[in-house]
Amino acid sequence: MVTKTENALILRLGHEHLRIEAWGRGIRVRAVPMGELPGEDWALTEPVEHQAGTVSAGDSPACLECGGLRCEVLDGHLRFTRGGEVLLEEQRYPWSLRDRARVYRMHPGSDTFAAEVRFAACEGERLYGMGQYRDMRFDLKGMTLELAQRNSQISVPFLLSSRGYGFLWNNPAIGRAAFAENVTEWRAEATRCVDYWVCAGDTPAEILEKYTEATGRASPLPESLLGLWQCKLRYRTQDELLEAAREYRRRGIQLDVIVADYFHWVYQGDWDFDPAYWPDPRAMVEELRSMGTRLMVSVWPTVDQRSGNYRDFAENGYLIRTERGLPAAMDVFGQVCFYDATNPGAREFAYDLLKKNYGKYGVDMFWLDEAEPEYSVTDFDHYRQYIGPVLATGNIYPKFHARMAFDGQRRDGVRDILNLVRCAWVGSAKYGVLVWSGDIESSFREMRVQIRNGLHMGVAGIPWWITDTGGFYGGDVRDPVFRELLVRWFQWAVYTPILRMHGDRLPSKGPLAGDTDHGGGFCPSGADNELWVYGEEIYGILRRYLDIREGLKPYIVRAARETVETGLPMLRAMFLEFPGDPECWRTDDQYMFGPDYLVAPVTEYGTRERRVYLPRGRWQPCDGGRVIESAGQYVTASAPLDYMPVYQRL
Repeated sequence: MVTKTENALILRLGHEHLRIEAWGRGIRVRAVPMGELPGEDWALTEPVEHQAGTVSAGDSPACLECGGLRCEVLDGHLRFTRGGEVLLEEQRYPWSLRDRARVYRMHPGSDTFAAEVRFAACEGERLYGMGQYRDMRFDLKGMTLELAQRNSQISVPFLLSSRGYGFLWNNPAIGRAAFAENVTEWRAEATRCVDYWVCAGDTPAEILEKYTEATGRASPLPESLLGLWQCKLRYRTQDELLEAAREYRRRGIQLDVIVADYFHWVYQGDWDFDPAYWPDPRAMVEELRSMGTRLMVSVWPTVDQRSGNYRDFAENGYLIRTERGLPAAMDVFGQVCFYDATNPGAREFAYDLLKKNYGKYGVDMFWLDEAEPEYSVTDFDHYRQYIGPVLATGNIYPKFHARMAFDGQRRDGVRDILNLVRCAWVGSAKYGVLVWSGDIESSFREMRVQIRNGLHMGVAGIPWWITDTGGFYGGDVRDPVFRELLVRWFQWAVYTPILRMHGDRLPSKGPLAGDTDHGGGFCPSGADNELWVYGEEIYGILRRYLDIREGLKPYIVRAARETVETGLPMLRAMFLEFPGDPECWRTDDQYMFGPDYLVAPVTEYGTRERRVYLPRGRWQPCDGGRVIESAGQYVTASAPLDYMPVYQRL
């Protein structure tokens, strides 16, 4: 049975309840195997004006049109078209296979079910987005991706197709997305509703505009934070951190941010400075402020049972619980629980602690590490949070964790909000987040993967994205190969939203006090990671690129404003600027930094030249070479160690 409302089609197909409705400038589809639809909107939270849909239920087929997209219902089978062309349709199966496009498998005794939705695969289709995966290819066709959050894996389930549509899997459940040659399949391991949203556009930019309009655009990128950020694993004491900041000042280098990493506290969940190693935080913050430098502090969402705050978290139900056994979810420097960011009361309580313990010193920037959260045992069915089982809701946690800090900072009138966070979900960008890619290895191979990851994250609606410059682990400051890697990575990082030094460098430094299992003294540290520790030649190159970054600031401000207004990322896959050029849909080792600069990172050790694809137009090499009139062609660019090829679009 098919009925219609002003903006929706409602189908009752036996026990199945299916609703197709105009939502923003796209079409939302929800379905359950029986009963009524639940009320969660998940990522579709923005107060957009829903474009009026054209609904037809009396004709055959029943259909709904919105935003230039048409959804037809053919015997319960859904087909999405634009201008008469089929963009996306559910998979059809011969009757003899006894299979369906929408599959539900109930969990006995529960109101959740496993769900699969299958769409027909299209030959020649290219797919992009979905967040960040460690072995991600540029074209996702042929890949199977786990829909789960892990350290250095970020699941943001939005897909952009070369066929002219965008697809949001509007479901925070643990699951899987498979983009096979014979079928595209989305799976949720436990859910109470199938929920997805589709839009269409003439260009990829138009699709991203509609998607980010419905799910949330990035908060502004603060102009005061566009210079260098200094970070390492880890400044063990207040004196170590201040000495690094003072040396930058002595060398005439403006440092916008410096970071106090993990275990500047006594126990996880204290969210306060360990007085044995950080005796006067107020004086530290005031001295840094006199240099024009803001202090960012690391905040893990973990709470140790030995922390003075544990009892309040536990008694108020503010911790993620286990389904059975001991109430512990991670074993790193102690058995700890995660506070439950999906609980509004827990978010308010957590931010009040940050304000009380850090705000009183003037600290108003937070590094929200471990934001997945990073369970030691990734049996997701073993954990439960306020809004439901982690198996059904777990992927949304990092978004709520970012909201914890952002809502409190905005309420307190904090200016220039930008918090560093290790994970994200759809819509996280509106909560003042700078997402970084997690604990990745220091290698040229990883650098190549990370470039693709940044482009996919931008397509998925997370534009303020960076990496640990040089990678996180495995980089020895004495190794000439790593020194070259650092130079090449730094050159690339200059052309990203934020320029930040970080990494666990070798040789490591031991703990300051090894006779305890808590406090900042027991935790080791990496080698120094400031610009000058890599030798005079490297230092000279890095200083030159700092000057380039300084000159780019006015342009970055303009490009960031465009991102906030339209949803176009700052790191743009080439096809976002040149959608009519087939080569730009294949080019994965260069990108546009905003609308005007083509950036071609060098990602091979010992390489001193590289091929660069220049789309049709006029291009000025940024090393002062002659203007190139390109008909859409490859050129060979010189790339000595002190130069990364960059072209300005004229």
